[in-house]
Amino acid sequence: MKTLLIIDVQNDFMPGGSLPVPEGNHIVPVINSIQNHFDLVVATQDWHPENHISFAANHEGKSNFDEIQVHGKPQILWPVHCVQGTLGAELHADLKTKSYEAIFRKGTDKSIDSYSAFYDNGHLKSTGLAGYLKEKGTTELYLCGLASDICVYFSIYDAVEAGFDCFFIEDASKALDNEGFVAIMEKMIAMGVKIINSETI
Repeated sequence: MKTLLIIDVQNDFMPGGSLPVPEGNHIVPVINSIQNHFDLVVATQDWHPENHISFAANHEGKSNFDEIQVHGKPQILWPVHCVQGTLGAELHADLKTKSYEAIFRKGTDKSIDSYSAFYDNGHLKSTGLAGYLKEKGTTELYLCGLASDICVYFSIYDAVEAGFDCFFIEDASKALDNEGFVAIMEKMIAMGVKIINSETI
């Protein structure tokens, strides 16, 4: 089965949001245009409590994009974003979501961040997504969304580890740091991920 996994296409990651990905809004029509090519469409949402550990505002004397240690791992401190129940956490209004069979929420535990759609950053808690996709019969997994260099990449990494044949849809995704993403693309290719364009689906 051919599945599309749409990562975090949420208002706070759009231009004008609290943690904007450059040109993040440009991917919305691309995603809408490819959805009918898939047997299954699933999306994710960052869904943080207000007191989330990744928010710089929750650490006295710290600023956005500072780095701390959490559970022995480096943690970037982000602007407050995608707080549960807020407009910023909602999926972009222009996304055509009627075909989405499920939406998996991540980052719900206040004490650890969760970039991947499959696990938190410490691999302590599963979202259940891998089991869901396998039960549905997913073999080919196509990933896109925001941001390419963070949540999309970590989701791809875990998807490969889970045994899925993975495809990254480049023009249906945007990176927070385009320069840094060049090296990440090389890592994905080395992992066996196919880099494709929406027109080739």
